Amino acid sequence: MSPNHPPISRFSIRQWTSATLCALCLFASYSVLAQAPPAETRALLPVAQLSGSAKLKVWGFEVYNAALWVEPGFRPDSYAEHEFCLELSYLRDFTNEDIANRSIEEMRRMGEFSSAQAQRWQKLLQASYPDVKKGDRIVGVNQPGKGMVFFTNGLKTGEITDPELTRLFFGIWLAPTTSEPRLRQALLARTRS
Repeated sequence: MSPNHPPISRFSIRQWTSATLCALCLFASYSVLAQAPPAETRALLPVAQLSGSAKLKVWGFEVYNAALWVEPGFRPDSYAEHEFCLELSYLRDFTNEDIANRSIEEMRRMGEFSSAQAQRWQKLLQASYPDVKKGDRIVGVNQPGKGMVFFTNGLKTGEITDPELTRLFFGIWLAPTTSEPRLRQALLARTRS
């Protein structure tokens, strides 16, 4: 070592390593916060921001990664009155019939509806997206007072013009009566009640 450079101690190497890791963590956190909503929804939700994200696991099996994108002013207690999109990236294969059946079961937690409504809504949901394979991505966009639009892997695959079905459907993730309160909390992490 030259006399102009002090010797590098283990302590200073640890400090440098810690500082570098902290900087990388901050950069990674910023990258997540700076992400844009799914490309297919940008025209519908031009200023949407990531509210939160999480992975759904059921009995130890990974089902999907979920992310919620909201417009400014979004309030969880009145989610149906706001434009937002919910993005589900599947980690397993499912038929559209299985997804629609499960959706109807979960929607019963949000409110009462007849068997005839359930059958009609199941058909509408099934027609709105195909069977999914691991790696497929479905995005649902809430359109207050109108209904919802579905995109699968970036392509529009369905539109439902039933506000009550839409409210109950998104309630699966966003209503206080959801069967997955931790998932709801993670999706709403950056919003106020």
